[in-house]
Amino acid sequence: MTDSEKKPRTDILSLATKNPEKFKEVEFVLSKYGIGVRPLAVDRIEIQSDSLEVIALFGAKDLFHRLKIPILVEDAGLFIESLNGFPGPYSSFVFKTLGIRGVLKLMEGIDRRDAIFRSAVAYCDETGEAFVFKGEVKGLLVKEARGKHWGFDPIFQPLEGDGRTFAEMGIEEKCAISHRGRALRAFGDFYRKSKG
Repeated sequence: MTDSEKKPRTDILSLATKNPEKFKEVEFVLSKYGIGVRPLAVDRIEIQSDSLEVIALFGAKDLFHRLKIPILVEDAGLFIESLNGFPGPYSSFVFKTLGIRGVLKLMEGIDRRDAIFRSAVAYCDETGEAFVFKGEVKGLLVKEARGKHWGFDPIFQPLEGDGRTFAEMGIEEKCAISHRGRALRAFGDFYRKSKG
């Protein structure tokens, strides 16, 4: 969907996040579908699971039952192949504790730098029915951080790109190929079809 095809905003959904960068990306992608988003800085229970889909679905269902409003929850992870998928669904914790430098330290001396960024967007509608939408992008971990952004973006270079990391891209470029952008477009298509 191009900018000129933007639908007028008719619906506003709540996104459970305290992360302003995530909010900007979600808002940017969903605006193309005429879906407005408001951040909901609410504490949510994050279960421990190896599945992003399970984590996101649990969060959306739990928040719907507590708040009784349609809700979006997005969970993402960086899966490094030579580290058996680590940090995966624990990426946020690993970023807060080890940071980019810690992950690069773990990768010292490792030539195989394949990685996948995955996203799961869970949505609970006004009836409490839950849906999940997935997106992923393959790439490589660069040897030193490039660009200024959040999370692991400065060390992730998507294979579909031009050699830049996500952190070196603008929001439009990044969201066109990112895991989150793909999951959100799948949700946007579903939402528009379900609303007629």
